[in-house]
Amino acid sequence: MSMTLKAQEFDAAEIMGGLYGDGIIGRKGVFERDWISALGDDIRELYADALQRPGGAVGRGPKRHYVEIHPQGIRGFVDLATNPWIVAVSQAVLGPDYKIVEIGFDVPNPGAMAQPWHRDFPAPDATVTGRRLNSLAFNITTVDVVEEMGPFEIAPGTQWDLPTDFEHEMFPPRSFYPRYEARAQQKMPKMGDASARSALTIHRGTPNRSNTSRPVLVLGVDAPDGRNAERHDFQITRRFYDTLPEDLRGHLTCRLVDELEPIVQGHTIEGLMMGEA
Repeated sequence: MSMTLKAQEFDAAEIMGGLYGDGIIGRKGVFERDWISALGDDIRELYADALQRPGGAVGRGPKRHYVEIHPQGIRGFVDLATNPWIVAVSQAVLGPDYKIVEIGFDVPNPGAMAQPWHRDFPAPDATVTGRRLNSLAFNITTVDVVEEMGPFEIAPGTQWDLPTDFEHEMFPPRSFYPRYEARAQQKMPKMGDASARSALTIHRGTPNRSNTSRPVLVLGVDAPDGRNAERHDFQITRRFYDTLPEDLRGHLTCRLVDELEPIVQGHTIEGLMMGEA
């Protein structure tokens, strides 16, 4: 059965209502906990490797890193990219010709501090003028999140805010903070849960006061007119590409290589690179 047919069990109107309304939706039990455990093992190994390489990890604030990875660096990439819920959300919001442009992970470590409210990149004309979302970020936690771990916090509905006086078009002035804090929702997913959001919806990481890191996988997906692929080095070996389902190949914006090259992190967010990462 194709990816599209499996995805038809989900309600496109409900998906679009959530992402065009709050700017974030979630679903429980998208993946098995054993699958998430294996993903967590892969991320721990990739994170340790990235910290040893110049440019292997980029700071997102004190005690926080982001690491972009090769898709074949995790054992479950095909399961992830062909998951019916992820396919259904991508098709509903971005259309049948959506493209996967990024895979990586965020790690807020113990001692991570509060981030400023921000977007992950400037809002494109498609959103500011056209009032249309042309990209999504899927997040999959590798741990059961509790309040002490510094949950992700988001201000629903702010994906449509005009970037008036925003620094770098991503960081709103502090005078806007009371509005975000009045709307703020903290997300505490469990292993197996997944969310999809517009990266334009104003959000921040909160302080991690626990003794445990909170790794979360990030999958970036664009509509055909999205430009986020330009921020990433999405590589796949030709050998691996040949093993992928045909349905999936058409949704990849990737550079085919004979041997994988180390990724030097390119998607820096200047306003988050404060202090020691």
